[in-house]
Amino acid sequence: MISCRADEVDTTLGFTDLPFNTSYYHLHKPYDLPETQRYSFAGGVHRLWVYATDKPYRRGSPTKPRTELMISGYTYSSGIWQFEGQGYVPKGTNGVCIMQVFGATRRATSLMLRVYNGSLMYYQRAVIVPEIFDRWFRLNVIHDVGAGKVFVHVDGALVYEGADHGGSSHYFKCGVYAQKDMSSYMESRWKEIQIFNKN
Repeated sequence: MISCRADEVDTTLGFTDLPFNTSYYHLHKPYDLPETQRYSFAGGVHRLWVYATDKPYRRGSPTKPRTELMISGYTYSSGIWQFEGQGYVPKGTNGVCIMQVFGATRRATSLMLRVYNGSLMYYQRAVIVPEIFDRWFRLNVIHDVGAGKVFVHVDGALVYEGADHGGSSHYFKCGVYAQKDMSSYMESRWKEIQIFNKN
């Protein structure tokens, strides 16, 4: 668990800290490239990058380029689940999803956190943290399946609360997944990732 300052809220109290290692996630990347050309892990930091001209994650997919950690070892359909990690987005990255709660009804996701013009946004509709570039920030995303709600905390502060989009199977993803108005190069970095749950 990431330590908190005295003025921050510890969102993990009452949750169970689950194991997190390479057996709990795998990489989505352009299908025609080796992992080392779009992902590195050194000094405890996952670095993920992608170019606007890259291929999708599998041949024939209509989706945009991505390099993401898919935390498929913790697919869930009930309870309260939490993603925690330190994120970093270098200046110039734009039009990209850096974290998502996958799974919904009539769409793919229950939450997308995107970066546009240096701001962290809920999809493309609301700025939740301005000036996110070139600094480490602590991200906690809580998904209460029973209540149908998601909560986003950045550096211990609640910055978004809203309804999820339904669905019966979910998991967390982080990295870079190109969206509308993408920059030519997109990157995010992650460290100290942990998964928590509460039934």
